[in-house]
Amino acid sequence: MKNCTSVSDKICETSKTGTRTMMAAVCEAPGKYSINAFPVPAPGAKEILVHLKGCGICSSNLPVWEGRPWFKYPLEKGAPGHEGWGRIEETGSDVKSYFPGQWVALLSQNAFAEYNVVSENMVVPIPSQLEGICLPGEPLGCAMNIFNRCNIRKGQNVAVVGAGFIGLILSSLALGVGANVVVISRNRSALKFAQRIGVETTIEYDGSAEESLKIKNRLCPDGYDCVIEATGYQKPLDLAGELVKIRGRLIIAGYHQDGFRSVNMQSWNWRGIDVINAHEREPQICIDGIRTAIKAVERKQLDPQPFFTHIYALDEINDAFDTVLNRPEGFVKALVML
Repeated sequence: MKNCTSVSDKICETSKTGTRTMMAAVCEAPGKYSINAFPVPAPGAKEILVHLKGCGICSSNLPVWEGRPWFKYPLEKGAPGHEGWGRIEETGSDVKSYFPGQWVALLSQNAFAEYNVVSENMVVPIPSQLEGICLPGEPLGCAMNIFNRCNIRKGQNVAVVGAGFIGLILSSLALGVGANVVVISRNRSALKFAQRIGVETTIEYDGSAEESLKIKNRLCPDGYDCVIEATGYQKPLDLAGELVKIRGRLIIAGYHQDGFRSVNMQSWNWRGIDVINAHEREPQICIDGIRTAIKAVERKQLDPQPFFTHIYALDEINDAFDTVLNRPEGFVKALVML
């Protein structure tokens, strides 16, 4: 692993034919990335060439790493990296709002690579005072968009079920507006991290029905104003649904990508709870979230740096994915530096 601040700029190589080349990761098969050389792409008229400095690994990347019947290998170069940031290398002829040397976060699916071409509409500028720090805009923007839909206010009781990166960022944001936050997770290490960022009450959950009943009757027996499910799995979703008070809000922040889910509709119906699927598919909304996140970091309302616990070089990407899969002690978020 490499330290986030110790990765120096790289100069792409030039082949004997004069073509500039870059290194990019290619997922050839489940559990196997290779690092290969490719020509550096040229931006079109309304595009930007970004020299990437890093890209986060999202938990949603794990199914493609593990392998599922619906994936086809090899993937495109740099895929499925979508949490990239870096410095503009070159702009297209019609780009007027951005300039070479400017730092940006970008919305792309091919960011496990040294260079990436994106539309000028898919980048967000990073202010000069934040240049050089680790700033994967997409997951931070995702968290800000989810938090916006939570409508959490000072003094409300909030339960966060799941203490991965998104769950912990949302916990931090809820604390920031003065909510009373409880974090529930099966991961003791993640609960310790939650305590370090200021969460006073954490609960270890083993997934059993008996433990669910105990949690329901503890601390806030009438239920929580807002419950955030941030795991993407059935049992934590069941628990989250049971913790919402009458006329409370259930926020689905977890990514449920592996099939159907069942819900206790009778219980949800009787309590009249609001159920909000806080996932966005409109690119511009995602870009707006990134912009909001960067402003929050700039204003010191959010400090994501402590959440980036494991840093890897591009040629260590297989180790990085294994870390995300196995979640060792102290793990919250892994970044691949370029």
